[in-house]
Amino acid sequence: MIAFSRRLAVVMVAAFALAACSKSGGGAAGQAGDMSLGKPEARVKVVEYASLSCPHCATFNSEVFPAFKAKYVDTGLVQYTFREFLTDPVPLAAAGSLLARCAAKDGGSEKYFAVIDAVFRGQAEIYRTGDVRSVLLRIAQSSGMTAAQFETCVGDEDALKALNKRVEGYADKDKIKATPTFLINGKKLEGEVSMAQFDAEIQPLLGK
Repeated sequence: MIAFSRRLAVVMVAAFALAACSKSGGGAAGQAGDMSLGKPEARVKVVEYASLSCPHCATFNSEVFPAFKAKYVDTGLVQYTFREFLTDPVPLAAAGSLLARCAAKDGGSEKYFAVIDAVFRGQAEIYRTGDVRSVLLRIAQSSGMTAAQFETCVGDEDALKALNKRVEGYADKDKIKATPTFLINGKKLEGEVSMAQFDAEIQPLLGK
């Protein structure tokens, strides 16, 4: 589980230069800016707070989320909401989040979650090479963006301010301190959650 610090959340727009770094609490669903999958009327709401720079979040994304989605989201039993958080290295977490939001403008939630998945899966390469920009640019191009659109996207000061405002709200209002953190109908679970844990929490909420 990766800890959050307020120092990391206060991303100064003037200092956010992707090219430079390329070498180197209790709320529920329904907040402004939420990106969700599944039926809004589902009895069970699962909210994940995750950072695109968090290795534990990437592990959950590849090892648990596909089965969770197939069993609960695709069947209409659960509405799943992903909320961005920022952990070190913040430039990766922030740029990846901005990129996913830009993809969603044209492709909706399907493209948003496709980019989230791609960034998580590209995380190992980024940490191995230190080349944030090249990996994210490749993801952007695979989602239909040009290089110019990518640069505009990750350099959008208003979008970055909005992201930072959302993250600060999650830390202050929802009392989120680390990633990944999950809320299952408001009950908080911190750290990597297994499929067995999801089953134990969700099944009693479904009724008969």
